[in-house]
Amino acid sequence: MSESKPHASVEYRQVDENYLRQRQLNRGAAGWLLLAGLGVSYVISGDFAGWNFGLEAGGWGGLLIATVLMAAMYGCMVFGLAEMCSALPVAGAGYGFARRALGPLGGFATGTAILIEYAIAPAAISVFIGGYVETLGLFGLTNSWPVYLVCYLIFIGIHLRGVGEALRVMFVITAIAVVALVAFVAGMIPKFSPDNLFDIEPTDAFGASSFLPFGITGVLAALVYGIWFFLAVEGVPLAAEEARNPKRDMPKGILAAMGALLVFAALILVTAPGGAGSSAIATSDNPLPAAVRAAYGGDNLLAQFVNYIGLAGLIASFFSIIYAYSRQLFALSRAGYLPKWLSRTGKRKTPYLALIVPGTVGFALATATQDGALLINVAVFGATVSYVLLNLSHIVLRAREPRLPRPYRTPGGVATTGVALVLAVAAVVATFLVDMVAAAITAGIFVAFIAYFWFYSRHRLVANAPEEEFAAIERAERELSDGR
Repeated sequence: MSESKPHASVEYRQVDENYLRQRQLNRGAAGWLLLAGLGVSYVISGDFAGWNFGLEAGGWGGLLIATVLMAAMYGCMVFGLAEMCSALPVAGAGYGFARRALGPLGGFATGTAILIEYAIAPAAISVFIGGYVETLGLFGLTNSWPVYLVCYLIFIGIHLRGVGEALRVMFVITAIAVVALVAFVAGMIPKFSPDNLFDIEPTDAFGASSFLPFGITGVLAALVYGIWFFLAVEGVPLAAEEARNPKRDMPKGILAAMGALLVFAALILVTAPGGAGSSAIATSDNPLPAAVRAAYGGDNLLAQFVNYIGLAGLIASFFSIIYAYSRQLFALSRAGYLPKWLSRTGKRKTPYLALIVPGTVGFALATATQDGALLINVAVFGATVSYVLLNLSHIVLRAREPRLPRPYRTPGGVATTGVALVLAVAAVVATFLVDMVAAAITAGIFVAFIAYFWFYSRHRLVANAPEEEFAAIERAERELSDGR
């Protein structure tokens, strides 16, 4: 059937029960604690590597301001996501929210941006894992592609076993990484000195000082690295169809995860440069062990511990983001936006093709480029575009559907997500300034996806996919209301 206005150019097809039976997830597998662990797991690698490049871009003061701004953006956005995932608990998450608010094209654009973020990020993280393994001299490797292959094979294999098993393994790995962070912070506190934070020499840039050695522009350049403390926490709602009580557990899980990440970000941002000196770790690929060695004047047991256990942080994020890309791809495929065969699930109710296909692409990208910085910048660009659309979706839904049942309501309403929207736009601009090549690559991927939608999939959408049913119900209710 054809969809009625305002999306008359989109055509739907009804599918039989067998189609949906082949595309079922394992409901009730996760409570709020596992969901909170999932949210922390997505992000925790950002505490071990990447954020410190913001010191090189903006100095400690620039990175501090950038991190505070990005923490405000994520915090405000997470409140909006908590509301939307309690009202619309579907595996499509961001795509489903934007589909309801912005229509099929807006929903697909949001889902595509999220998919770019989550499909590319594991490739970048696998490069970082390979670098860790080489630095530690493990297995005598001089090229990291076997590490990438092993990572994808093992952790996709665990996901294929089932979501409950995968989330529990992820929770254990994340707990190990948290132990390493706690040990690091405890070891750096005795070495802390405020002078260490400001040991980068000021430049002649406008507004430069010991606090902002690269001036005002350094703050904007550091925004991308402030994002690394929180990147991907918005993926928690992707587990909605596998949660025990999504209307209650999803808000609790994502808000608890965000709270934990704020604490970790504050502790790492203060203790690492405060103990070692900002200049000592500004360009390090392995900043936490480097900070310990700089603070204590050489190698020691704590540095070795953080170095080895730091692998757990990278593995936790790699492992959990695989889950995220598979669920976003599953939802877009199930609804017909992407090839429908990608959403088939097996006996264990895991979307095996949605796990394997992006994993194959990610392995190929990691092996071909071996450039983690480029890959993560592509992922960040996709993320920031999705943040603009997600915050806009919350504002539109509040205005257009005030009576939509919302088990959880965002404190401050649209004012809260309005703040997040403005900051998300600033983050998009910052990504252009930091890496034009990554921005161009992401734009090219977007164009390819939109072309596929426009010329093919918009004529073959699935009417009874959950995300589309939500939108159809809303449209019917609005038409009835307009007819009164």
